[in-house]
Amino acid sequence: MPISSAADSAIAYGREVIDIELEAIRLLSGRLGEDFRDACQRILACHGRVVVVGMGKSGHVGGKIASTLASTGTPAFFVHPGEASHGDLGMITPDDLVIAISNSGETPEVITILPIVKRIGSGLVVLTGNPESTLARQADACLDISVPKEACPLNLAPTASTTATLVMGDALAVAVQKLRGFSEQDFARTHPGGTLGKRLLLFASDLMHQGDRLPLVPADANLETLLLEMSSKSLGMAGVVNADGKLIGMFTDGDLRRTLGSGVDIYTARAIDLVKRDPFTISPDTLAAEIVKLMRDHAQQGPHALNSVFVVDDQDRVVGALNTHDLLRAGVI
Repeated sequence: MPISSAADSAIAYGREVIDIELEAIRLLSGRLGEDFRDACQRILACHGRVVVVGMGKSGHVGGKIASTLASTGTPAFFVHPGEASHGDLGMITPDDLVIAISNSGETPEVITILPIVKRIGSGLVVLTGNPESTLARQADACLDISVPKEACPLNLAPTASTTATLVMGDALAVAVQKLRGFSEQDFARTHPGGTLGKRLLLFASDLMHQGDRLPLVPADANLETLLLEMSSKSLGMAGVVNADGKLIGMFTDGDLRRTLGSGVDIYTARAIDLVKRDPFTISPDTLAAEIVKLMRDHAQQGPHALNSVFVVDDQDRVVGALNTHDLLRAGVI
């Protein structure tokens, strides 16, 4: 087959797979009813953890479902049903809820542990493509994940069915997340290493420069002193403070360009006459997420970007300073 014809065929095959799996997902929506509501309520009411079990491809998808539940506010983990029969059933308690996944509903390794799960007293939610199966009949809530056909041309390899399972798991996790009122702050606490976690867990006090690293000059300083201070501290700005350490004004790289363009005598000009009075400031307990938002809002509202900011206490005394580079280094943006 010519290379161009093979490439065209590959694209056609790929589109066929996507179309089959899209249809499988579309059919799921119409099946959501009392059992789905019951499953969500059981997860919400679970005082222990959600234990997901599944064999083969269902097990791989089950691991992802457990991970999604855990990261959206529902304590969950995956147990391999084969290992469960050899001791790992000890991980399951009466307060737990088991989610068992099997497309056929007759997977031997899963069926084997059902009597023990029932004896323990754990609840059982089932995801299966066979609502009349042994597994389905044992369920407290059964979710139908059946598909018209697999995307595999032999209709054998789990493809559309595993996609449907994954989507149903996401539907459960996100529905429960919303019902639970799981917030951005809650999400950040489970993802401290991610960008969102850093934005919602870090404060200005965690990122700001302090002490001798602050670019500050007294009110009577001349422009030359101001420029040397701004250059040596490398924050793209310098502040003018009064004798009490309160911030009077702020001078930035952009102000320097505008000042030089205005014909000001840099040898006689005083810093206090050139700075922007009452500059925008933040408090030490300002969240990193809020700092990013404030900087972006400022850029949209005015002609000049806000790339640096001073941190002041409740008496307007300068206690810190930071800029966009500090936010970038912290992984916040």
